Amino acid sequence: MSGLVVDAERCVGCKRCVRACAFGGIVVEGRLARPTDACTLCGSCVEACPVQALSIDHGHVAAGDGAGADASACRDIWVVAQLDAAGAVLPVTFELIAKARELASSQKGQSPLAGLSLLAERRVVAVLAEGAAAESQASQLIAAGADEVLRCRDGRFPSADTAVLAALIAELARERHPETVLFGATALGRELAPRVAVLLQTGLTADCTVLSIDSETGLLRQTRPAFGGNLMATIECPVHRPQMATVRPGVFPTAGDTCAQRAGDAKPGAITDVALDATLRPRVRRLDMKPVAAGTIAQAKRLVVVGRGIGFKKHLSLMKRLAELLDADLGCTRPLVEAGWLDYAHQVGQTGASVAPELLLSLGVSGAIQHLAGMGGAQTVIAVNEDSSAPIFGAARYAVVGDCIAFAEELVRQLEAR
Repeated sequence: MSGLVVDAERCVGCKRCVRACAFGGIVVEGRLARPTDACTLCGSCVEACPVQALSIDHGHVAAGDGAGADASACRDIWVVAQLDAAGAVLPVTFELIAKARELASSQKGQSPLAGLSLLAERRVVAVLAEGAAAESQASQLIAAGADEVLRCRDGRFPSADTAVLAALIAELARERHPETVLFGATALGRELAPRVAVLLQTGLTADCTVLSIDSETGLLRQTRPAFGGNLMATIECPVHRPQMATVRPGVFPTAGDTCAQRAGDAKPGAITDVALDATLRPRVRRLDMKPVAAGTIAQAKRLVVVGRGIGFKKHLSLMKRLAELLDADLGCTRPLVEAGWLDYAHQVGQTGASVAPELLLSLGVSGAIQHLAGMGGAQTVIAVNEDSSAPIFGAARYAVVGDCIAFAEELVRQLEAR
């Protein structure tokens, strides 16, 4: 079902809808309009129809395996939890749980939040990389705000075969009909989410920076940068369920006092153990593991971010010293990475890391929209740039128009004198 409804009594076969559609999503046959599989429910044909013969039906959705279901039957918000190499829950999981609680509380009927953890699994999903989940991960997910954790302990997970994990999530979704499933846009999440979307025959919006609920329709509004970050696109999935999105780490804050609140709840969250289909066999076998550089600027509490305005590569030593004195990490813009001045791990922006530090000191950064998209979560931004009209000042709490090198040298002198 496409969701596009044609009133046969009103339709006159004028083909204005066909001309208005950019996707070939509607045709006129025998003087009657008919939607095709290419229909994206953009609404262009509805607006173009001069006799109001077209409409979009939001009251019926295709759920999971394609079977029809009432929209009211799909209620839960699931977060797919992810673990690091040591078995600890990744911070992006807690960010998504906090956001999911916010979304759930804004919906009519207060849909319950569930957590599916792929390791400690439930409707926040986290996968168990070791094959046996400790109790602590599931408890952490509940303390962070999950009403339930669907936990799957199985020795087939350490292979990191996303096909196996996707099959598990899809099967659980068919059984339990979640309304929304959120993934962290990590390497695993970006590979896993499309697999699940294909299995469930539903939509997926990647790299979202804003999530909200439409007050009129109750649909999840998924906003992400488009056209190289030059504009923001808001996407909805009105017909199919679950609604799915990946979100970059660092975009949303965690709920600081949620754990304390949940500790005092009279009705604590539940941990439900689920089983993986015995017939599933991983296609990937881990032969060896090699460590990579530890640390990521996505979780930094303080950041010094430098751009082309610092002038020369030799000035990086000054910036590194400043970051050291501020107990901060060093970040940069994309041109510095492309010039080979710093590694990609330092890049902040749409094509780098999304950061949400308590303090961000921006030196010589003009503030292209792609860069600003990655630092929207920063609490306090101090920007230094010679150009008084630089876009970075629009995101700054404190703006300094001047030479960023002179500013950094003076700040280093004062910090070293303490």
